[in-house]
Amino acid sequence: MKKLLASLLAVSMVLALASCGSKPQEPSNNGGTSTPNSNSSATTSTPPAGNDSEKTVEGKTVAFIPKLTGNAFFEVANTGAQEYAKDWGMTVDYIGSPNATAADQVSVINDAVAKGVDAICISTVDAAGVADALKAAQDAGIVVCTWDSDAAVSDRALMVSQGTPEVLGQMLVDLAVAGLKDRGVDPEKDAVKYAWHYSQATVTDQNSWQVEGEKIIKEKYPNWTNVQPDNYYSEQDAEKSITVGEAVLDANPDIDLIICNDSTALPGQLQAAENKGLTKADVTITGFATPNAIKAYCTNGTLYNWGLWDCKIQGAMGCYVAAYIAAGNDVKVGDVISIPGIGDCEVMPNNCLNPDDATADANNGVVLLPERAVFTAENMDQYDF
Repeated sequence: MKKLLASLLAVSMVLALASCGSKPQEPSNNGGTSTPNSNSSATTSTPPAGNDSEKTVEGKTVAFIPKLTGNAFFEVANTGAQEYAKDWGMTVDYIGSPNATAADQVSVINDAVAKGVDAICISTVDAAGVADALKAAQDAGIVVCTWDSDAAVSDRALMVSQGTPEVLGQMLVDLAVAGLKDRGVDPEKDAVKYAWHYSQATVTDQNSWQVEGEKIIKEKYPNWTNVQPDNYYSEQDAEKSITVGEAVLDANPDIDLIICNDSTALPGQLQAAENKGLTKADVTITGFATPNAIKAYCTNGTLYNWGLWDCKIQGAMGCYVAAYIAAGNDVKVGDVISIPGIGDCEVMPNNCLNPDDATADANNGVVLLPERAVFTAENMDQYDF
């Protein structure tokens, strides 16, 4: 499975453009179609031979830190990281807390520093909340990289991102539009009441997608009304995501659309709909989550579509680039890191994700995943993660 995914990802990257400033390609809403990243560098299925001066990641240990343990997205990312790490001869130490709080992550970071790991790769709950702990790790000589959800650019080396806010905000809107059309709503003409339900306001990635999505909605669908401009948050708590989901439906019995740009909020919102006897014919619910976490809801007829990216590949990439820099390799914007079994990844400037972020001269920047996928009943069983 790993080799097949790596080959598919490599082929898709050939389609990608080389600049973060390029116009993002809009995702397809057809089942079975992956969305290439318009900002990735080209690659081939066989990585080129390494530079003679390149230092190996073999023997390095990376502390791989999720927002929280027990969540399907993060557990699958760890599975991918562990699988690839065996081939690379490095160790991935998956450590985290079942609670998605900055205080818990600070404790985990401190534990990793005390263990003397070579690098940390973290998906932050709150960039500001873990800033001091990450700075202390760097001061201790530990390389810090991020994946999924970023830290401040001064608090890490590389970020392995699932895509730019423009790409992912557009993808969420496209998922919503397709879901509305599936139940007979004309997104361009009909009045649509909608809301956003995700983790919390301190999570940088989810907020950037929501901001971009709102911008797209205001420009293209002025007939849509956000019933809760302050958004609904469930703090990546599985039980709370259900109670918040029920509250959304109770407060807005005529709501048309709920966008859940969080892998805990989406299944919780879907369960809330099922608890109230609602199906995709009554309300459109969509967003981001792993295929396996949502398949049952799709089979039950509770939603039409949802999307994500291959978090197995993302977890592996995050751990590799952290170990790569820890091994003594220096990279700058425009350099290409050849990841065995995955492909070539270009280092992009930090302003790919935030136009206000500067990029240091060395060992600082962004690596983008090559593609995302849209799931429906027609193609969901082709994916197993």
